[in-house]
Amino acid sequence: MPRRLIQRYIPEPHKVREEKCFRFLGDLLHDPNLWHLNRRSVSGAVAVGLFSAFILIPFQTILAALLAIWFRVNLPVSVVLIWVTNPLTLAPIFVLTIKLGGLLLGMPAEATSFELSWAWFSTELIHIWKPLLVGSLVMASFFSTFGYFITQYLWRRYVLQRYRVRRRQREARIHQQQLADHTRNKATTPPSPADASVHVSR
Repeated sequence: MPRRLIQRYIPEPHKVREEKCFRFLGDLLHDPNLWHLNRRSVSGAVAVGLFSAFILIPFQTILAALLAIWFRVNLPVSVVLIWVTNPLTLAPIFVLTIKLGGLLLGMPAEATSFELSWAWFSTELIHIWKPLLVGSLVMASFFSTFGYFITQYLWRRYVLQRYRVRRRQREARIHQQQLADHTRNKATTPPSPADASVHVSR
């Protein structure tokens, strides 16, 4: 994957370290593995970020940061992917998660609506925590695994395409050099005696 493209959408390391919510991590943030942009680090960060995004609990950002440190993958990518669950997507993901958990547990899906308020949570949580927990774990596991392997695939494909482009460019340069050498040699090579005798006879 193009590193420059990824860098456009993730915060710089010093900005992440300066965030108040991460200050308690202290020297753990100085691990260089948390800032690498390579196939292993980014694929793992995608898995960590998506897993944390679908665990529908408060402080998902802290969860993503702790998992990134534990697995030593890119921390900014992990944290940015938390925003898969945002104010626009949270309600449908929440309802779908509860219904999935209820289906797996053989329980009726009691939550058909969602409100982003403490009053709603305090009233409904006692009824939905089991399907919410199971549904969150299943969806988090699925999407994190999918994200990991699709990132691996796209990264390998990008590297292979870059290799093929460089190989074609190298072959084109070699071909052009060979043509130039042939033309230069042909211009500087004196005519053979046979060619000269034919020219005289004419």
